Amino acid sequence: MKTIDINSDLGEGFGDYVMADDAAILGLITSANVACGFHAGDFMTMHQTAALAHSKKVSIGAHVGYPDRQGFGRRHIAYTPKELELMTLYQLGALSAIAGHAGSRLTHANFHGALGNLSFVDEGVAHAALSAFKAFDPDLKFVALPYTAAYRVARKLDLDIVASFLADRAYTPDGVLVSRKAAGAVIHDPALIGERVRRVLQEGKVTTMDGTDLDMPVDSILVHSDTPGAIEIARTIRQAVEDVGYRIAAFG
Repeated sequence: MKTIDINSDLGEGFGDYVMADDAAILGLITSANVACGFHAGDFMTMHQTAALAHSKKVSIGAHVGYPDRQGFGRRHIAYTPKELELMTLYQLGALSAIAGHAGSRLTHANFHGALGNLSFVDEGVAHAALSAFKAFDPDLKFVALPYTAAYRVARKLDLDIVASFLADRAYTPDGVLVSRKAAGAVIHDPALIGERVRRVLQEGKVTTMDGTDLDMPVDSILVHSDTPGAIEIARTIRQAVEDVGYRIAAFG
């Protein structure tokens, strides 16, 4: 039986501030991308999320972003390539230590917000950050979006790539995400999200913003934990996966 992973970005609160219902989401996914204390999170939140993920047998990965809590990591910060590399390495090391203390280990990593968006189009940025992945652990999996500079660089670096499909985001004909500033960039209808999941698993295609079809490889499906109705969306995705005969399991 074919398998598919379901991943989500978690641990994005800080102190007493809670971003999403991580406990509920962790009961519906198989891989968690945990904020590493830069765009969100702190040592207590990281540990709580890692421990809860471990208790639910959910794989733990690092969700790496800019040090921009006020802007939630969605504002660009100009760094040199070396700064990008070490900033990434710092976050991997921090979460790895905390995951280990919680009885688990890192299996994967991905990028958040503005850092992710820049890595989609700038091979230099992607290379600097992904070099840290390889230096930290050559077996660390990179959860990536196909058709991006980061995906191409990861292949050149011979990283183990997990192709992630964002079921609630619109795609351009070039295969990149439509800007959140554009109308229709985020899809909120669970029924439509379910249809997109079934089609991408059965046909390997997604309908883009202009109505054309795009080939879409997929190893994992992302649930945005902070989207309104995230729990219902996660349940819809799970049901859609099962409807087409896939087994839900972590890639790690």
